[in-house]
Amino acid sequence: MKVMLISWTAILLAAASANAKQPPIIDRAIFFSDPEIAYATLSPDGKSMTFLKLHNDVRNIWIKGRSEPFEKARPLTAATRIVAAHFWSKDSKYVIFQKDTGGDENYHIYAVDPAAAGDPVPPARDLTPIEKIQARIIDIPKKTPTEIIVGINDRDPKVHDVYRLNLATGERTLVRKNGENIIEWQTDLDGRLRLGTRQTSDGGMEVLKVEGNLLLPIYSVNADEYVRSIRFTPDGNSFYLVSNKGDPDRTQLMLFDLTSGKLKVLEEDPKGEADFGEAVFSDVTNELIATVYTGDRRRIYFPQSQFKKDFEKMKRQLPDASIFLDCRTADERLWLLYVEGDVDRGAYYMFDRKTGKVEFVRLAQPGFPGRHLLPMKVIRYKARDGMSIPAYLVLPKGIAAKNLPAVIIPHGGPWARDEWRYQGWAQFLANRGYAVLLPNFRGSTGYGKRFLNAGNKQWGTGSMQHDITDGVHYLIGEGIADPKRIGIAGGSYGGYATLAGLAFTPDLYAAGFDIVGMSNIITLLNSIPPYWAPVKAMFAKRVGDMDKPEEREMLIKQSPLNSAKNIKAPLFVAHGANDPRVKKAEADQIVVALRDLGRKVEYICAPDEGHGFAGRDNRIALFVAMEKFFAKYLGGRLQEDVPAGIQKKLDAITVNVKDVVVRPAGEEGASGPKPQSQGTVPEADTSSSKK
Repeated sequence: MKVMLISWTAILLAAASANAKQPPIIDRAIFFSDPEIAYATLSPDGKSMTFLKLHNDVRNIWIKGRSEPFEKARPLTAATRIVAAHFWSKDSKYVIFQKDTGGDENYHIYAVDPAAAGDPVPPARDLTPIEKIQARIIDIPKKTPTEIIVGINDRDPKVHDVYRLNLATGERTLVRKNGENIIEWQTDLDGRLRLGTRQTSDGGMEVLKVEGNLLLPIYSVNADEYVRSIRFTPDGNSFYLVSNKGDPDRTQLMLFDLTSGKLKVLEEDPKGEADFGEAVFSDVTNELIATVYTGDRRRIYFPQSQFKKDFEKMKRQLPDASIFLDCRTADERLWLLYVEGDVDRGAYYMFDRKTGKVEFVRLAQPGFPGRHLLPMKVIRYKARDGMSIPAYLVLPKGIAAKNLPAVIIPHGGPWARDEWRYQGWAQFLANRGYAVLLPNFRGSTGYGKRFLNAGNKQWGTGSMQHDITDGVHYLIGEGIADPKRIGIAGGSYGGYATLAGLAFTPDLYAAGFDIVGMSNIITLLNSIPPYWAPVKAMFAKRVGDMDKPEEREMLIKQSPLNSAKNIKAPLFVAHGANDPRVKKAEADQIVVALRDLGRKVEYICAPDEGHGFAGRDNRIALFVAMEKFFAKYLGGRLQEDVPAGIQKKLDAITVNVKDVVVRPAGEEGASGPKPQSQGTVPEADTSSSKK
């Protein structure tokens, strides 16, 4: 008996010693509250700075003089729904922003005059005051600073007609009706409509030249390739495009001569590891001044020697982190830089090209305890068929990376990717003692068309999910993860992958946390939003064609709802009632199925959210639920205290699963991932980890 007591004492002492080495439990609100400032931008004249900051507990636009202290800043908007994006007019007179209602993604365009009187804010004018429409900004031309070019789907919900919109009066002038299923328009530097891009019947894409009332095809790619026009040259005779047509695996930057029809390759990734990322152009000369690629980390190249020298000056004065060239004054003397690492929430700096000096401006979140976090480790692991899968791994600090509870976080999209930068979910869970894996499974963008296309029609029971599964086996094989304590969590497609993981590999996971995920691919494809109809062929190519019996059968088998009986692990489902991409019915039906099977399932649904939890209290409540859920089933650390207001919010959005009813088919369907075959997809941003 004495020996047994000594053994248990030794075990408890060892556990206490290990726990003592860990960093303190960081308040979850530090990870998931809005940063103090975000998306800062300079006015073109350099006199003012705007940024997003909480006002009345909602992320709104604030403004201050460029040289004024931040304490002098004042709110410029008083929106009750988070402001999605904001821009300056080219004459620095107006701030333009976009906002939806309750997460419905029916964005309207607003303008506010910072010089106007207001109590407490100047009036913001809705420039697109039309019910149930979605407005998009196409261009903010320098030549016509009082007008912008926008797309509005008021005539036909499936397509966006092009308008010229007066910022002062709100008057709209029709530029062109969209009768050709154009999904993206391109203007030249004078703001004239010059190009359109649409999807072909086989799922490819074609670029068309505007010739009066005609649209003439000038460049096309098949369904396995990619093309995107990005900017015209100053003379208007050529335009830059990004493509991987033909032999190249990775996208390249090219120049298309409209006069001769000739195409010239300008640049591809010097390291040969990533697709072309971004192009930065001078606002003074309109020359190409920088290109960006994201492989394991973000890299910037400067074809212009002077700008290269400027960048070298920046780098010498900045920490080792990713640099984002956020904005510049019209004369390009001042550059506002956003600098972000993997264990901090970023900082803003000002670079003066005349003096060559970098001046610190502001931390995005002062006091953020980055010293207690661990870096994102770049790894590669082998899938079962030998394909190399890129991923990021974040491990807990202060304890050995052996036999840990683990959480896998598949990204959303699915045609997107994770990058090396601060990732709120991962750092939060690592602080709670979990090993966290973020796999860029095949079908992810940025790694070339072969890697992307290897994910076609591979949802759920195919290689996209196998890559996630093989990531789990990698962690187990390395001794990092305890095979009995592995969870999976994700939003949007990541939510689907969570459901698929529990349904198709039921012995692999001990718990799953699904945020705005789709449970039935058939209902997903049957109810895509009307303005995604022009790219329906892309869904058929990449997900599956319901009109083909054999592929419809595949989609049925790949739908986790149809294999709900196989789910054994506890599941937590979170959804926004107004989600236009993945309807609430997708959550309801999997909850009802598991409830009726007697499985463990919990459910929260926020009545004022859409595809993700944008509201601060909703977001923190979501992660209170996640933390408790994983602590219960995986054994991670737990912050016991919950602020009364957050607990009240969590109680309010918690759904009694006994009361859930699935509405009849047709009353409420589902919509799907944003229709882009490449590039970053706006996803369920529940972590507030971006700027």
